[in-house]
Amino acid sequence: MAKYSKKNQVSDKTKDDALKIARGTQRPGQTKEQTKLIAQGIQKGIEQYKKKQSHKARELDKKLSKVSANRSLTEAESDEVSGSEKVKCSKLPWVFLTLSWLGFVAYVVLVK
Repeated sequence: MAKYSKKNQVSDKTKDDALKIARGTQRPGQTKEQTKLIAQGIQKGIEQYKKKQSHKARELDKKLSKVSANRSLTEAESDEVSGSEKVKCSKLPWVFLTLSWLGFVAYVVLVK
């Protein structure tokens, strides 16, 4: 046997809220049974609303996780690309430094 029943367990707060709303909209001459039926209808509406909101929250979490996964993959790819560009660009300053030192040495040798 299963530990939990398959029927949804309704919280006491939901029942109390539904009953308060039903009593607030109660008409003169309305019986307790009618008020109880109205409260049950309101309770079902609250349950459906909560289910819909939790479903929307799950879908949003799934989308956010997909977006964050795609973003992390994109960042990893951009790091790899930028790393290869840095290697290509880092040779130019060394070439200029070497030329400047060769020019300085040539100037010092030719001036003496």
